[in-house]
Amino acid sequence: MKKLLVVGVLMSNFVFGQEKKDTLVERNVEPIAEPVYKKEVNPFKKGSVMLFWGWNNSAYSNSDIHFKGDGYDFQLNNVKANDRQSAFRWNLYFNPAKVTVPQVNYRVTYFIKDNLGITLGMDHMKYVMPQNQTVDFKGYIDNPEYASMIKDGKVDLSDSNFLTFEHTDGLNYINIGAQKYLNIYDKKNIDVFWSYGGGIGALVPKSNIKLMGNERSDRFHLAGFGADIRTSVSVVVLRHIVLQAEGKFGYINMPDIKTTLNNKPDKASQDFVYGQFNFGIGYTFNTKKYN
Repeated sequence: MKKLLVVGVLMSNFVFGQEKKDTLVERNVEPIAEPVYKKEVNPFKKGSVMLFWGWNNSAYSNSDIHFKGDGYDFQLNNVKANDRQSAFRWNLYFNPAKVTVPQVNYRVTYFIKDNLGITLGMDHMKYVMPQNQTVDFKGYIDNPEYASMIKDGKVDLSDSNFLTFEHTDGLNYINIGAQKYLNIYDKKNIDVFWSYGGGIGALVPKSNIKLMGNERSDRFHLAGFGADIRTSVSVVVLRHIVLQAEGKFGYINMPDIKTTLNNKPDKASQDFVYGQFNFGIGYTFNTKKYN
């Protein structure tokens, strides 16, 4: 009888112990859920490149323009200017043979770090002095024909025989800059970035100027320098396509504007500030997915 009781106790311990062991085994073999990682696409990752083409509208402050040459040395004060926007036509804005007729911007950006790009580009703006204005005159003109146009220290520029003054092919600002991009909206196939930065560069205008009967000057020339600050909103679609709207505020100083032909010493100088809005489309490549 005692032997049966001992055997019964041993058997019960074995059974309950086996059930406990089986339970532990079952618990241990339950699959462990792997963490879910969100896959993101950074279109402006280090090593990426963005190509951009767009169009601009610009506004200019009044400026003092100083003219100097053989027989004259004078300044026109507070001269007004505006841009010359081409009317939209598909055959003009998207015709490769006429790409520089509208006011355009083009650039290439290389990302030296994630969301930090170095940009090389050109802003092809247009600057036009409207003829219907009278401005203050300070200085002298030896030629009596043109000196007689000065009345009470002012000159009426509506007489285009005295002066026509444009940078229309154009006011070319070749610049290098840096921009920092911040992601403000992130979805599977669309991202929105806000960026800010600045740039410096050279002004190489093709100035269309006719001054007091001299032969019209119309040639490219390194005339000065510029600087700007900029901010933009970029919408990136399907990883690569970039729609970008950008605003710029800048300063331009041109101390060496050619006003006559045949390498005469005649020149003009001016400086002014400007505001620019541009919109365009870009494309990024060499982007990668990461976890």
